[in-house]
Amino acid sequence: MQLAENIPIALTAVRANKMRSILTLLGIIIGVMTIITMQSLITGLRKSIHEQVTALGSNVFQVQKFPAIHTGGDMFRKYRNRKNITLKEYEAVKEHVTAAKSVGAEYWMGGQELRHGEHKTLPIISVCGGTPEFIDNNGYEIGDGRFITPQDVDHNRQYVVLGADVARQLFPYDDPLQKEIKISGRRFEVIGVLQSRGSTFGQSRDTYVVIPIGSFIKVFGKERSLNITVQAISAELYNTAMEQTTGVMRVVRKVPPGEPNDFDIFSNDTLIEFFDNLTRYVRIVAIAIASISLLVAGIGIMNIMLVSVTERTREIGIRKSIGAKRRDVLWQFLIEAIVLSEAGGVIGIVLGLTLARLVALVSPVPAAVPIWTVVLGLLFCSAVGLIFGVYPATKAARLDPIVALRFE
Repeated sequence: MQLAENIPIALTAVRANKMRSILTLLGIIIGVMTIITMQSLITGLRKSIHEQVTALGSNVFQVQKFPAIHTGGDMFRKYRNRKNITLKEYEAVKEHVTAAKSVGAEYWMGGQELRHGEHKTLPIISVCGGTPEFIDNNGYEIGDGRFITPQDVDHNRQYVVLGADVARQLFPYDDPLQKEIKISGRRFEVIGVLQSRGSTFGQSRDTYVVIPIGSFIKVFGKERSLNITVQAISAELYNTAMEQTTGVMRVVRKVPPGEPNDFDIFSNDTLIEFFDNLTRYVRIVAIAIASISLLVAGIGIMNIMLVSVTERTREIGIRKSIGAKRRDVLWQFLIEAIVLSEAGGVIGIVLGLTLARLVALVSPVPAAVPIWTVVLGLLFCSAVGLIFGVYPATKAARLDPIVALRFE
């Protein structure tokens, strides 16, 4: 019997027992839906990280006291007890790292409320005391006005560059340039506004301001750790710049040979690597759930096919008596099992895509459907139908036509 004839027969058998078929396919539907939904959300998140979470500029890494990502408890106390990174270390890196194109310094103070006349921000603004290298080393661009210059830093001028959200909150109707705002009770003149960087996972990346590093020290002091940003001359010298920076930091901080670094180096790859490690476990869990569901579904398919063989024993006898060969009967029931499995796969794919889309609509988690996941889901369904349909199909093919015709 040709494949084109087997498929309609298989579909007719599925439609003839709708409820039994749906219950049998529930495991496949759940398994495929789980894979499609999880992979779509994970792929969307990873794409978003690659496109948006570029916390630093090109060929840039940052030296800091704390790791970019760390757990609490004992680990936090370990990092907290490290010595602060100081301006002395920044000067040493700037002087001795020959593979660096630019070296910048940043102090940060979070939770600030900024004011201009009757307008004020929520106390969630981060104030950065930085050097002119800040804008390039962090991948920002000026939207209006200018950024701080070496002269502004040398003279500790009371200048400020606003993030886009801060500018909108403090100057909803006015041009902010040459206007004054208050930071911790001190007056600062607005000289520029940075281009908006949007949001990541629902969190704005424009709730910050930048002032000259000397002005920051006058307002907030320097009893905190400094961040040092280093931009390599080229991608080829990136690792060299990192090695040189590590060596300089160890010498200046007097880290004994053989002892681990008492500072951390953070780059864009750090976030991507952390996310990949995290989602690896999520993928494993999703695959485990899907595998269990597919196993249960496979057993269900085998059972329903055995019942089908029993119900259609006389039909098999008639077909064999008029010339059908063993392989014809074998392929008829194998294709029926595969079609049954694929029907569940298609439903699972549709539900998985719908669920991923709904999650993306009601949350900041994006969704992107990897085509390979859809193809893989259909292949898995075919494999389940084929593997668990072999025994019932073989049993049907081996029936003696005389015995089958006498079956009631």
